[in-house]
Amino acid sequence: MVFHSRVKGNDGARHVFDGAALPAHRPIADTSFEELIVRHDVQDKILWCFMNQRGRPAYTYSLGAEVQAVQDWISYNYALAANSGRDDLRYFVCGSKTPGIYNLGGDLRHFAECIRNHDLKAMQKYAETCVRMQYANSNAFDAPIITMALVQGDALGGGFEHALAFDIIVAERSARMGLPEIIFNLFPGMGAYSFLSRRIPRHQAEKMILEGRIYSAEALHEMGIVDILVDDGKGEQAIVDYCTKNKRRFEAERAVYRARRISKPISLKELMDITTIWAETAMTLSDADVRKMERLADAQERRIARKMKLVRK
Repeated sequence: MVFHSRVKGNDGARHVFDGAALPAHRPIADTSFEELIVRHDVQDKILWCFMNQRGRPAYTYSLGAEVQAVQDWISYNYALAANSGRDDLRYFVCGSKTPGIYNLGGDLRHFAECIRNHDLKAMQKYAETCVRMQYANSNAFDAPIITMALVQGDALGGGFEHALAFDIIVAERSARMGLPEIIFNLFPGMGAYSFLSRRIPRHQAEKMILEGRIYSAEALHEMGIVDILVDDGKGEQAIVDYCTKNKRRFEAERAVYRARRISKPISLKELMDITTIWAETAMTLSDADVRKMERLADAQERRIARKMKLVRK
C-alpha cells in the first residue's frame, strides 16, 4: 500500500505526496505537518524529523502518511538522477518531541478492534504500510545519505523496530528499549527479527523477542545495538558534533553502511512474509490477550497524560 499524505504548505496550497505525485523541488521546512516537526540545517547538512503527536505516540496511519511524505521528498530531491548533485543533506535524523518517549509502537486499539472483528485484511494492511516505511528507512530512501535514530526516552515494540531500521542508533542514557509484545501472546512482526539479526546473533535476537524484557540504553550499547550513548539532553548536540567530526570520512562511512546492507540484505519480501505471520498470529489471540493489549494502551495513555500535565506546569 502507498500512503497518500495531504499536508499544507506555508503558501496555503495542498501538496500530495505519494508514488505518483512526488513533492515538488521545494524546501521541506516550508511544509507544515500536523504530527511531525521537520528542520533542515543546511550548514550541518542534517535533516531533523521529530515525531510530535498529540495523543498516544504510536504508529498511526496519519503519522505514517506524514513520514512517507518526508521520505518521498528526500528520494525525489536527492535520489533521483535528475535532481542529483545537491550536497546540503548528508544525514537524516529521526527523533521525538514527546517528553520521555520516542515511540510506543503499534496502534493497540486498532489491533484490538481488528482482532475482535476477525478482520485479517485490516491487520495485514496496517502491517504492510509499516514495513514499507521500515524498508525505506533501512535503505536510506535510496539517497546518498546516512540515517540516524535519536532515542530520547522509551522506544517500545514498533518504536524499537523503527529505530533498528536506521544506520546508526544514538540514545540518551535514560532511554529504554524493548519488545513487550509477548505479554499479550504476540511477537513484533514489523522488522524486529530481521533488523535485530543484522546487529546481534540470531539466538540472542530470539531471546529478546520471547522474553519481552525492557533494556536500558546502556545495556543495549554494551550489546552493540545502540551505536552511540550520550548523556541526557545531549543527543542533538552529540549528533551535530559527530557529523562535524566525521565530515571528511562521510563517503567512506556511507559506503560501509551500504556494504552492510549487501552483506546482510533484508528484502521487502522478507519483511512482508514475516508481517503476514504476525497478522495471522494476531487472529489467534484470546479475549484475555486482547484485554491485556487494551490495558497496556490504557496505561500508556495515562502515562502520556501525566507527562503532558507536568510539561504544561
